[in-house]
Amino acid sequence: MDSYLIQVNGHGDRAPMLDVHLKNTGNTISPGKVKGRKPRWAVRASEMSKKTFNPVRAIVDNMKVEPNPKKAMISLSLGDPTVFGNLPTNDEVTRAVKEVLDSGQYNGYAPSVGYQSCREAVAAYYNCPEAPLKAQDVILTSGCSQAIELALAVLANPGQNILVPRPGFSLYKTLALSMGIEVKLYNLLPEKAWEIDLEHLESLVDEKTACLIVNNPSNPCGSVFSKSHLQEILAVASRQCVPILADEIYGDMVFADCKYEPIATLSTNVPILSCGGLAKRWLVPGWRMGWILIHDRRDIFGNEIRDGLLRLSQRILGPCTIVQGALERILHRTPPEFYHNTLSMLKSNADLCYAALSAIPGLQPVKPAGAMYMMVEIEMEHFPEFENDVEFTERLISEQSVFCLPATCFEYPNFFRVVITVPEEMILEACSRIQEFCEMHYQGAEGAQDLECDK
Repeated sequence: MDSYLIQVNGHGDRAPMLDVHLKNTGNTISPGKVKGRKPRWAVRASEMSKKTFNPVRAIVDNMKVEPNPKKAMISLSLGDPTVFGNLPTNDEVTRAVKEVLDSGQYNGYAPSVGYQSCREAVAAYYNCPEAPLKAQDVILTSGCSQAIELALAVLANPGQNILVPRPGFSLYKTLALSMGIEVKLYNLLPEKAWEIDLEHLESLVDEKTACLIVNNPSNPCGSVFSKSHLQEILAVASRQCVPILADEIYGDMVFADCKYEPIATLSTNVPILSCGGLAKRWLVPGWRMGWILIHDRRDIFGNEIRDGLLRLSQRILGPCTIVQGALERILHRTPPEFYHNTLSMLKSNADLCYAALSAIPGLQPVKPAGAMYMMVEIEMEHFPEFENDVEFTERLISEQSVFCLPATCFEYPNFFRVVITVPEEMILEACSRIQEFCEMHYQGAEGAQDLECDK
């Protein structure tokens, strides 16, 4: 019969430790010696980490270029509205967080999907007759990025594919590839204000398609889909029985001459996971508060998707409890003029930037209708000394100290993206420098042809 001895050793002021000696009548088990195995270090990065690839970082980090030391750097590249301090959040928003912090009631763990009262607050804010919501339809997340990650993880398995806009936010591809999910890119049409090429979209659907990502309003395009176009998108999803992941983080950030329609308000049968958060509309991206709204009026998702989201949310135990506690006050106390003033400033900048860049030979901006961005086409035939949009934007940095993201970052070469959240005087200065740069390098049809012949 085997015998086992467990000895507790105390050493002065050290905590007692358990020494376990395993003995039996025949053999003694020696620690560290396993038959047939020679111990050695073999620590390797996981396959998931190796598959994780951020195209923006991959391109930007390789742009080893120094700005012009004679000109102050103007960055129009980062989608963070807080960088320059000209777009602070509202006092009611910060006051709500301060009150919660002072209360001391939100310092512990919350349920992984969020406090019930906070889910109720989000459901009440977005509830409408066309797309009713209850607390159980809301999953709180650590920012909209985690909302997108959970939605992808619950809808798609390794080996399946998702449909992603081109140009589109790079995170979709980064997350999908790390999970072993294939990405199929459907085209947006700049000549139609970045509407979806519906025929191309539908041609990509196959038996392995897990979901369709619809980003409206759009990053990087600044476009806002009309009601009729959203209905056409839903018709494709309905015909093909493909659920929608709606990235609506810029929801309601649309200019006065346009209307934002949450896609779920137009759906009669297509199940939708809508991802949003505080980051952009409330100008607090660092607070990391997002949510998934589950729209499933035909019970197509059923309990399986809801249970899956619950299990996935348990991996990190939910978002910041302090911000959760402030949610109801943030949603219901923020004055309407705050939203209005933010949008007025963004539209003014968009109009200034569009007018200035439209006047520059060789550039073709596409006028935005919302969000914080504008896409600009580079007529590369008029800039033959540059190989592509990456080289164009590199030289723009080195000569003019203006940093715009090359749209290769968004799978759409020969464009660049401008962020319109910077102060007005910086927008005007940046556009003036871009004009100087383009005038320096622009070649008419004849000049471009001569330069090509010289190569």
